[in-house]
Amino acid sequence: MRTRADIDIREARSDDWPAIWRIISPTIRAGETYALAPDMSEDEARAYWTGPDRRTFVAQASEAIVGTYYIRANNAGGGAHVCNCGYMTAAAAAGQGIARAMCAHSLEVARAMGYRAMQFNFVISVNVRAVRLWHDMGFVTVGVLPEAFAHPSKGYVDALVMSRRL
Repeated sequence: MRTRADIDIREARSDDWPAIWRIISPTIRAGETYALAPDMSEDEARAYWTGPDRRTFVAQASEAIVGTYYIRANNAGGGAHVCNCGYMTAAAAAGQGIARAMCAHSLEVARAMGYRAMQFNFVISVNVRAVRLWHDMGFVTVGVLPEAFAHPSKGYVDALVMSRRL
C-alpha cells in the first residue's frame, strides 16, 4: 500500500528483521521515548516488536527500510475493538514524513481489521515531535499520567494517553 509517492509500506517479512533492528535498537538504547528496558536484548526486542499478537510493517524509501510499526489489540474481551500501535523511524530519515505516512497507513489497516479506535497508552510528554504529530493526525490527549516516565536526562516526566476514533 502506498501512502506517499516515495514511501511504500508493507507487512514485514522475517528477512526484514536486521533492518528493523537497526532502526529500533538506537531508540531502545536511548531510553527516551519508549518504556522499554534500554538493555533489552535483540531477541527480546524481536519478540516484542514482531510478536504473534501483532502485525508488523515496514516503510521503504528508495528500497531502504526507513521505518517500522506494529499494530495490535490494545486489550482483550470488551476492549478488543481498540487497537494500539508503536512506530519507529530511522534516525537518518527523521523529519521526512515517515512517521506521518506510517500513522496514516496504520489508521487504514486498523479500519480494515475492524477496529473502532486507536489508543496510544504511554506517549512521553517531552517527545514533542510525536505529540504534535499525533495531534495533527486527529488524536486527542485523554489522560495524563503524572511523572510516569523516568527520562534519562529530564528526570520524571508525564506520559500521555492519546486516542482517536476510527
